[in-house]
Amino acid sequence: MAFAVLAALTATVLLVEAAIQDGLDLWDIARATLILVTTAWLAWGAALALVGLPGRRHIPTAVEITAPCPKTVVLMPIYNEDPTATFARIAAMHRSIIAAGLTLDIAILSDTQDPTAAAQERIAFARLLAETDGRIFYRRRTDNRGRKAGNIEEFIRGSGGAYEFAVILDADSLMEGETLRILIARMQADPDLGLLQTLPQIIGARSFFGRSMQFSSGFHSPVFTRGLARLQGVAGPFWGHNAIVRVRAFAASCAMPELTGPPPFGGHILSHDYVEAALLARAGWKVQVDETIGGSFEGGPENIISYAKRDRRWCQGNLQHIRLLFAPGMKGWSRFVFLQGIFAYLVSVLWAAFLVASILATMMAPEPDYFPQPHQLFPVFPSDRTKQITALAVGIGGLLIVPKLSVLIGAIFSGRAEGFGGARRAALSVMSEILLSSLLAPLMLMYQTRAVAQVFARRDGGWPASSRAEGVLPLASSLRDGAWITVTGGVSLIIVAVLAPKLSLWLLPVCVPMLFAPFLIAWTSRTLTHSLFTVPQERQSPAIVTAYEAQLARWTADVHSLSQENGADLNVTA
Repeated sequence: MAFAVLAALTATVLLVEAAIQDGLDLWDIARATLILVTTAWLAWGAALALVGLPGRRHIPTAVEITAPCPKTVVLMPIYNEDPTATFARIAAMHRSIIAAGLTLDIAILSDTQDPTAAAQERIAFARLLAETDGRIFYRRRTDNRGRKAGNIEEFIRGSGGAYEFAVILDADSLMEGETLRILIARMQADPDLGLLQTLPQIIGARSFFGRSMQFSSGFHSPVFTRGLARLQGVAGPFWGHNAIVRVRAFAASCAMPELTGPPPFGGHILSHDYVEAALLARAGWKVQVDETIGGSFEGGPENIISYAKRDRRWCQGNLQHIRLLFAPGMKGWSRFVFLQGIFAYLVSVLWAAFLVASILATMMAPEPDYFPQPHQLFPVFPSDRTKQITALAVGIGGLLIVPKLSVLIGAIFSGRAEGFGGARRAALSVMSEILLSSLLAPLMLMYQTRAVAQVFARRDGGWPASSRAEGVLPLASSLRDGAWITVTGGVSLIIVAVLAPKLSLWLLPVCVPMLFAPFLIAWTSRTLTHSLFTVPQERQSPAIVTAYEAQLARWTADVHSLSQENGADLNVTA
């Protein structure tokens, strides 16, 4: 926390000191305020990496379950999902649970509203029951009030009394039986532990964008999560899935309030997981995350558009937390998590505002032409102000890049890089991920800025079904979804060239990716070979992933064969 404050103050002082040379005005004050907040945000992310870099001195041992095994249920809420893929995951997990010597119930909680899709689910469930031997249940709600949180709450109220623990998954989650054993044993060993969150690893990515996210999830996320765990302690995070909860604690603490007023700021809380973690901590229960627990997996978006659609819902949900910042009894860390989640989206607007303020400040205070011009290969900076501005730019870039390079160095020296193809390939993947993130950052800024604007314009984004089947995007589709970013980037460059030409070169890293937004969207959705962004799960596929893929392939072939015989597709895609 102190590091973030120091970095933000340093950036602000540099900017203010530079502005004082030519007379401090209103726009300089606005820029200083904006850089203070945005740099603090970047520094907070960097601080997580620095805190998480040292490995755990004592990795928690997998304590054994004390007989008899506590009654535990695995909950999988679904909403307009591909039933073949979803139920194939359940089949693979069921077999892994049996292999681990566990006897657990599995409950599929459907919120699917389309009758045709619901019929497909019942067919898939019958196929699942025919091939498994265990307590697997399927329930479909006709009223999906409260969405996923309401779905789980309804189960807890109706059937929760039969269980001591519940493992909450998403429709694209996979969890090994041995992982479930560790989670149950850890909960049993600590009666004050209300929730234990794993760090799920993304699997199955094929596109440039998806594989970049998959690599970052496996390579960087454990370090950042370890830093988060050390800072938050027993008031840790809950990400809504791949976690185990104590049913009694969850039932007593986590009933979701419905916010007064209409959506987007009222109604059901979309980002319910942060709130549930805060409510558990308020009631005195421990909420912890452990990045060392393996065997926990999930899917991920394969292109920028799928990511932006999901991000729109998270944006609305996180901005709803504005109304919960001062809720009574919350732990300090819980309030900070709310604030951090809010700024995760507001910071895009603030960066855009900083660029606008910089343009206006340059227009209002003309200065000597010491900005580097396109024809200057080695521009000379005669002004101390330019040196300070350059130092500021380098410092901000450092807050983004240095943490990832630090993770890379730590992984090489610890030997962890071997799982990612060795030191050279891991280094190439890290540098490629940094470059790709830099290219896509202006696009993400635009999508998030639009999402924030929509929420504050009172436009409810709702809870759209996850687009897990979306993959390669044709250029025509990318043009439809990204043309507005291209237009915005082009207009911005023209305005700057006319009103503040000295800033044109400095804005190229932002505006050029915007100009090529449709091509970046289409290109990054293309399939990428495994020579880049290698992850350990590809070098040695986990047994449950292999089992799921085999199950899915067989069932998909069966469905295709049956659909040809009947002249109707028995599968459904979200």
